[in-house]
This record gives sequence, C-alpha cells and structure tokens, in this order.
Amino acid sequence: MPKIAIDVMGGDYAPDEIIKGCIRASKETKCVLVLVGKESVIKEKLKDYTYDPDKIEIVNAEDVITMEDSPVTAIRTKKDSSMVVGLKLVKDKAVEGFVSAGNSGALLAGGTLVVGRIKGVERPALAPLIPTKKGNTLLIDCGANMDAKPAYLDQFARMGTVYMEECMGVKAPKVGLINIGAEEEKGNALTKEAFKLLKEDEKINFIGNIEAREIPSGEADILVCDAFVGNVILKFMEGFGMWVFSMVKAEFMRSLKTKIAALLMKKGVMSIKEKFDYASKGGAPLLGVNGLVVKTHGNSKEKQIYCTIMQTEQFIENKLIEKIASKFN
Repeated sequence: MPKIAIDVMGGDYAPDEIIKGCIRASKETKCVLVLVGKESVIKEKLKDYTYDPDKIEIVNAEDVITMEDSPVTAIRTKKDSSMVVGLKLVKDKAVEGFVSAGNSGALLAGGTLVVGRIKGVERPALAPLIPTKKGNTLLIDCGANMDAKPAYLDQFARMGTVYMEECMGVKAPKVGLINIGAEEEKGNALTKEAFKLLKEDEKINFIGNIEAREIPSGEADILVCDAFVGNVILKFMEGFGMWVFSMVKAEFMRSLKTKIAALLMKKGVMSIKEKFDYASKGGAPLLGVNGLVVKTHGNSKEKQIYCTIMQTEQFIENKLIEKIASKFN
C-alpha cells in the first residue's frame, strides 16, 4: 500500500488541524498516512479520534522548523525536524509522497538539498491550480525561483504540460507566458528571451503572451512566469476572492429584501464561492525534484490538509514524478 508522509508540526495550526485533516483523509485514501513529528504529542492527540490503525503510522521527529527560521540553515542544522525527516523518507523511497504546510522557503530548499533534482531539470518550481472561467489553470512558478532564467521558464512549461495531461486530463494543454502585452516584443529581458524558447519548443503547445486581465478567462491551461510574478498573482487572486464575497455578503445583509434575495440565490452564490475556495484546490507540488513533495498553505486547516492528501494520492496514482523525469532523461 502506498504511503504519504505528513509534516504534522508544520503550519500555523499544527499539530491539531493537521491531525484532523489526516484522520479525515485516512477514511477515504487508499494510502497509509505517516504522521511525522513529536511522537508523544501525536499519540496524545490521536486519543481524541477513532481511526483505522492500519492506515496511520507515526515517525518520530523531535525538532521543528518554524516560519521564522532561515530556510537553508534550518534544513542543514535541524536534521531531526519533522520537515527534514519527512523529506528523507521521500529520498529513501520509504514513502511515495510528502505533504507540508510548514516554512515554504525551507521546504523548497529541502526539496533540492535533501530529495535532489530530477536529472536535466535546472530548477524545481511550485505549481498550484488557480480558478478560471473554464475550470482550473496551472500557475508555474509561484514561489521557488524569484530570479529566473529563460531556460527555467521553458522547463516549467514542459513540466506543467505533463501535469495537466496526466493529472487533469487536458490534451495538448495551452501554455501562455504571463507578460504586460500580447505582442512578442513586449516585456523585460526575461520574458522576451523566454518567448523565443517557448515558441520554438515542439514539446509544448505555446499560445503566446497572456496579460494579467486575461488570466481569469482560462484561455491558457498553463501560465508560465518567474516566482515573483506568480506569487503576486496567486496572493492577489486569493485576496480578491475573499474581498468580493465579503462585499456580496454585506450587500445581501443590507435589508429584508436583500436577505430574501440571498436565500433565493444561495445555491448559485455558494457554487461560485467554492470555485474560489483555495482550500479545496489542495496544495502545490514542487515539480522538478526527484520525489513527490507537496506544499500546502501555511494557514491550512482540516479541509485543505484533507484535500492536499487526496490530491497527493492522485499524483501517486498518475505517476506524475516518474513521467516528468521521463521527459528530461
């Protein structure tokens, strides 16, 4: 039975919400969940739940990498942290995947330093799904490479293509380069040079530049950019979604008439809200490392941990990492 390791001590709501999400997922997943963290704490917390003991294992790790820790230093010095121990399990093939809501920088550094890169991949990239009019679009990179080279973006497009084909069932996914204009000559040195590489790459279906205002339309199945741009877009969309629905809620509560209208429209409004609910999207795989490492939001609670574990199981079933590796070896 495949195994997924979970960093129980990582995240703003660890360990309680992480364990809740694990218990929920254990009732549906076909995988064994390996809870990595302080064994005494985990065992005490598990007393509050009913679960199948065959679906839950514990691996002790006495140390914790905090959100304030320096990423590379923490990976190198906190060898007995839940994050490093979990990454080592991936490297040693003791588990098929690892999920963490902990320090993003440390997880990115650990993915490269502990697990290692797929041969031929220059830089790993974080790739979350974002909601669009046509469904979901893959945003790559959103946090791993603040200063990217054109060749990195071309590789991101290739890895994203495998992801969308194998995990989302999109045939010949359309790749767009995020830029300030649709014309080929627009942008900075990075985007101009990246455009040339993407245009010439026969392994992807490149459709050209995509302006920010076009992102919600879903014209591109994969959006390629450096991590600085990607992270700004991701955080803006999360914040914008929350703001829109807070405004809608305020308007519906304004009077008796609007409250009645809210009741009549509740189903449709909730359907739209669900599309913007990043917790239901799961996490972002770190594509390019030689093992399955998935980063989920630092403020993840039960629902997002559950969704990320189920998403990770899908990655395992679809052999995502192996198929990406086959494109570069």
